[in-house]
Amino acid sequence: MEAFTTLSGMAAPLDKINVDTDQIIPKQFLKKIERTGFGVHLFHDWRYLDDAGTEANSEFVLNFPRYQGSQILLTRENFGCGSSREHAPWALQDYGFKCVISSSFADIFFSNCRKNGILAVVLRPEEVQTLFAEVEVNEGYQLSIDLPLQTVTTPEGQKFSFEMDPFAKNCLLEGLDDIGWTLQFEQNIKDYEQQARSRQPWLFLEA
Repeated sequence: MEAFTTLSGMAAPLDKINVDTDQIIPKQFLKKIERTGFGVHLFHDWRYLDDAGTEANSEFVLNFPRYQGSQILLTRENFGCGSSREHAPWALQDYGFKCVISSSFADIFFSNCRKNGILAVVLRPEEVQTLFAEVEVNEGYQLSIDLPLQTVTTPEGQKFSFEMDPFAKNCLLEGLDDIGWTLQFEQNIKDYEQQARSRQPWLFLEA
């Protein structure tokens, strides 16, 4: 997993509340087990006018030319609600988003973002509204995200602070998912297993 420290990137505004995971990545695209290739299906029912995904919806914000290449998604409260599918952050990441800013996230989605290297930033509703107002009137609007300092900085230098669980922060900074974090203690695990075999060898007898 790629480490997240700082990011300066263009923001795209998705002005919707209660965006659920079936809207982020519809169920018909969950047939693959690898983490790549989902970006093309991100927000499929909103991005396209047809089921095949060949006719773009020109009225959907992510299809606007000004927001192409955005790395930061700005959205409203309760983002990522619904099912626990991990494909939702996979699709966001594969599309190019590295950070999502909202006033609140569904708990499982929030956790899945951390496990996949996406920074989910929670700001106060009034701060989110300030960013929406600015991004919509300033083409090419860029934000600077600093995870070590836990700040979001606007082009004019206004800073917003966000909270972050120390464990989640460390995992993002080090680029560790749950497996990677566990493997840090691989030698400890081996030592424990060796000691257990010595103390209770009958537990390790092969059938």
